Amino acid sequence: MVGPIARTTIAARLGLSPATVTAVTRELIDQGLVRVASRVPSKGGRPALLLELVGGAASAFGVKIAADHLVGVRVNLEAELLERFETEFDAASDGALETLGAILARWLTSTATEAPLLGVGLGVPGVFDRTSGKLDSPLLGWRGVRLEQLLRKRLRVPVLVDNDVNTLAVWERLYGRGREVEHFVTVTIGRGVGLGVVVGGDIYRGFRGGAGEFGHVTVASDGPPCTCGKSGCLEAVVGDPALVAQARRAGLLSARQGIDALRTRAEEGDEAAIRIYSDAGAVLGRAVSGLVNVLAPELVLISGEGTQAWGLLESSFERELRANLFSSLAGVPVEVDPWDDVVWAVGAASLVLRATLKAPLDGDYDHSIRARIGAGAPASGVVA
Repeated sequence: MVGPIARTTIAARLGLSPATVTAVTRELIDQGLVRVASRVPSKGGRPALLLELVGGAASAFGVKIAADHLVGVRVNLEAELLERFETEFDAASDGALETLGAILARWLTSTATEAPLLGVGLGVPGVFDRTSGKLDSPLLGWRGVRLEQLLRKRLRVPVLVDNDVNTLAVWERLYGRGREVEHFVTVTIGRGVGLGVVVGGDIYRGFRGGAGEFGHVTVASDGPPCTCGKSGCLEAVVGDPALVAQARRAGLLSARQGIDALRTRAEEGDEAAIRIYSDAGAVLGRAVSGLVNVLAPELVLISGEGTQAWGLLESSFERELRANLFSSLAGVPVEVDPWDDVVWAVGAASLVLRATLKAPLDGDYDHSIRARIGAGAPASGVVA
């Protein structure tokens, strides 16, 4: 959250004239979106006014979609958590998209307030092509899905979709550890391996939203098959399903046991289980070193459910990372964020909040979000 700020500071940071900032902020005050927080005594002339957002003037929804569950949040204009929701969800089931629409409609109608709802942001594991409006998510089994279009029609509010790791990186940039740096990467580990790239303070999406498929970089020429259809991908070697498969082949786990059981065995000192994690950490460290050598970020963030086993991955990861970095990048810091689905959902909501501040991502719909913020838009247009 950004504290109260003076108009002169706003003008200096944005490179605008004081007159322009005064005119715009006066309009925002009239709309109830900004208020005077305090007056600061000056060394001469009138006291300076400090302005702040009225967080409760509007809200946004954010949803993280996983293969087996949904996590949703409602936040105010300052991304402060107002409510959270969670439910089971089978992305591979028949009628999954209709079920998703019904769940979101129920959430929206159950939380209707007088403050306008600006829209819904969705974080999805996959590639969203803004040009065609199509989403491809091998992890969910969705191909060529027009998710924004379907949900806009169902919910009757603006809907924005992006890769879920991108939404996490947006949250990090606006409210988390990336606030103080202009260039950083967020690497997520767990069921898959994801990447969010922030360059010059903004998300880099690449051609048709395809940037960030770090998990599908080939790291083993004769490696196991991947969900993307290739073999030897980073995700197919170090993702949780890959580690579980290795453990089952080694007789460490039964067919019913999963990643939690493997992690427990390793934490209890089982050498074979420890070796699986150590090997995975080494592969990940070498892969991230290549990423750092190419992008030269100021900071590397590691996140995702796989960080629950970071104590088992860290030593080999750090060894291989540092051994393979270009000398000028040898000191790049690596920080680990605790896994929290709610943060990912707030990141999805941040897509909507971002649309009130930045140039449009996808044309008219970003404009419609900005129109709702000052027009007394209804809390929800949804039909349950």
